[in-house]
Amino acid sequence: MTAPAATATREAAEAHLRALVGRDDATLREDQWTAIEALAVGRRRALVVQKTGWGKSAVYFVATLLLRAEGAGPTVIVSPLLALMRNQIAAAERAGIRAVTINSTNLEQWDETHRAIAAGEVDVLLVSPERLNNPGFRDEVLPRLAATCGLLVVDEAHCISDWGHDFRPDYRRIRTLLGELPDGIPVLATTATANARVTADVAEQLGGDALVLRGSLDRASLRLGVVRLATAQQRLAWLADHLAEQPGSGIVYCLTVAATQEVADYLRSRGHQVAAYSGQTETTERLALEQSLIAGEVKALVATSALGMGFDARLGFVVNLGAPASPVAYYQQVGRAGRGVPADPGATVVLLPATEDRDIWAYFGSLSFPPETLVRQTLEVLAAEGRSLSTAALETHVDLSRTRLEQMLKVLDVDGAVRRVRGGWESTGRPWHYDEERYQRVREAREREQRAMLDYLDTDRCRMRFLREQLDDPDATDCGRCDNCGGLALDRAVSESAVAEAADRLARPGVPVEPRKMWPTGLAAIGIDLKGKISEGADEGRAVARLTDLGHGGALRELFRDGAGDGPVPDGLARAVVDVLMDWQPRVDGIVQVESVRRPALTDDLARNLGRFLQVPVVGRYAVVDPDVEPGRGQANSAQRVSAVGRRMALELDDGVDVSAMSLLLVDDQVVTGWTLTRAAVALRRRGAAAVLPLVLGLG
Repeated sequence: MTAPAATATREAAEAHLRALVGRDDATLREDQWTAIEALAVGRRRALVVQKTGWGKSAVYFVATLLLRAEGAGPTVIVSPLLALMRNQIAAAERAGIRAVTINSTNLEQWDETHRAIAAGEVDVLLVSPERLNNPGFRDEVLPRLAATCGLLVVDEAHCISDWGHDFRPDYRRIRTLLGELPDGIPVLATTATANARVTADVAEQLGGDALVLRGSLDRASLRLGVVRLATAQQRLAWLADHLAEQPGSGIVYCLTVAATQEVADYLRSRGHQVAAYSGQTETTERLALEQSLIAGEVKALVATSALGMGFDARLGFVVNLGAPASPVAYYQQVGRAGRGVPADPGATVVLLPATEDRDIWAYFGSLSFPPETLVRQTLEVLAAEGRSLSTAALETHVDLSRTRLEQMLKVLDVDGAVRRVRGGWESTGRPWHYDEERYQRVREAREREQRAMLDYLDTDRCRMRFLREQLDDPDATDCGRCDNCGGLALDRAVSESAVAEAADRLARPGVPVEPRKMWPTGLAAIGIDLKGKISEGADEGRAVARLTDLGHGGALRELFRDGAGDGPVPDGLARAVVDVLMDWQPRVDGIVQVESVRRPALTDDLARNLGRFLQVPVVGRYAVVDPDVEPGRGQANSAQRVSAVGRRMALELDDGVDVSAMSLLLVDDQVVTGWTLTRAAVALRRRGAAAVLPLVLGLG
């Protein structure tokens, strides 16, 4: 391009930027222009690794306008963050960009969107990654987009790499899409959280001549600090005492959905304007909550990592109640704060680590790629069937949870061993290699990340420098702003009243145990004549607490940990059981105990003492009749579990007992899948019981 032409193109680009950000003085930085020029002029592939707030969205929106002016097709943006999609669409509209989205929350708009794309009425299409693996979209829409799009953007590109902290199987489809693009279609991959290994992996997938632009990952507006407190009560009390001191509005991140609800409820009781937000929050409510946060109408959203805000969110703080499993994931979460916030005074970032964090990391770590035996079993089942099978049908043959089975199948799909079709999955018959060495290296990388997160908590060095070094930022230096650098002083004091109220809230036991309402599909295939609605099942029951809860959860995790041994119900949990009953006040005529091989003394003690307290007899057991079916067999998915429980256990009532018209308390130590209680309740109802009310210590 000649110098005058380059100047004219840059002037046009900066005019688009000013429209996009709504400021007449806005200009492109050199690194932004380098990326835009590579895409819109050079039609190259580029990877941009830049910190949150750098302006990655501006690069692809400006490049889109330049390319569209030359007659190019629409830009396709793959993004996993629905909240970010909504903010990007609003920003695009300010610059005159016609943007639409296809994701799991707007099914009713898909047909209209497809027609608008075909008519050339769309400049930008934002697609959630799960769409890429949908058979109809993959076979009918994706080929047309690949042939006609003007620019492909992969947002949160670290998700492509299984070395990335947030690898997602749906993103593997992008590898195929990249290979199907015609020559000359530019591609932009963006992320704020890629270390050197992930950067190299993504760049290799883009192609050997991809331009890699990697900038400083310092966040001059963030002041990082850690507050170590011994108990969950103290951590909640610190939030109650110090939340109002945090600048502006922000996010309180929790590791589990249950914790978001528990913490938000407590903070509201202390007068704070907060709300819970997670992947389980209904779509319309999510939209309203996001807007309330952006507008400063709430002090904080208490959220899981499902909350991802776009560049229009100017948040004054992020507090993490519990540490994420890696410094890279933590860097991404804290990056939600400080966007558009002046470096002085900046945004406050506080981490309140807990001893139970490692238990939660271990749980999520258990969801890694399955062992080869289960993968081969899945492939053999599909090959033997010679037709497509739904995920639900496959569950009856393979002992994996539906979520984990689905993730595994997505990987096998991209690897070419299976193919997703309407209604399920089918075998391709192609040979497939289980790359145990790679999977082991990924597991080891995750373990190193967890150790590094623990090191972050203990370090006396600069915290921002620590995070930047974890991301292989070559320019990492001391920030001068964090608590270790002396730039942030955090008050660690908590009031006695706040601790007492938090302790009272956490000690308050009682979690509903919702009954199973439908039998799993496909049971007929394994010889079980159960299907449809469960007409004779359990009523709503109660558990003392979830194992992930902040209060009694700790005692339950200790009770059920491997090697903990057997014995009577600990005094604290026994008192909690009584509190649950006093609050619940069920009408009970008798008790049935679910027999346990692992903890017989625990369940026996629980049942006998409940009988004495309620002054009703223990009338029978849901007993182990086939000990060769080991405890927990089939626990990974519903169909396998229903089968295993039916073989392992049977109802045994005491001699002369008739449970007709009785209301029975069904007592167990722990609920994991709910199918043991369900089958026991069905057996009791078929003997004439009027009601079956489960009562358990822990809800897994």
